[in-house]
Amino acid sequence: MSEITSTKPYMVRAIHEWCTDNGLTPHLLVAVNSQTVVPMAYVRDGQIVLNINYSATKGLHIGADAVTFSARFNGASNELYVPMNAVRGIFARENNQGMFFDVDSPEDPDEKNTQGADGGVVASSDVPVVKKPSLRVVK
Repeated sequence: MSEITSTKPYMVRAIHEWCTDNGLTPHLLVAVNSQTVVPMAYVRDGQIVLNINYSATKGLHIGADAVTFSARFNGASNELYVPMNAVRGIFARENNQGMFFDVDSPEDPDEKNTQGADGGVVASSDVPVVKKPSLRVVK
């Protein structure tokens, strides 16, 4: 049996279409990683919000693996590449309605390791998987 494809690209395309059909401005929330190509001057706290309205982009393509397009930042044209695993959400600027996604697990096994409390590297099988963001009190 073949592997089932992710629903994320389909949902991103659907919310984008819903926004444009209703005269809303679709924005993409992106967690910047090593594969993401965006203007780094606009990245805040490891994230960037991109206007992906047809009027703000050129050559917008929402594919199975990535969102690609050209956009102007401070008058300069930039080619952007956002891998689908970096997409955290798509929403309408006017009313914040849209869809947000859980953090995808990295593809590279070396990236699945995390730092333990003592500073050593702990294999991902030893670390509980947390799907939702959580807060903790630091004193």
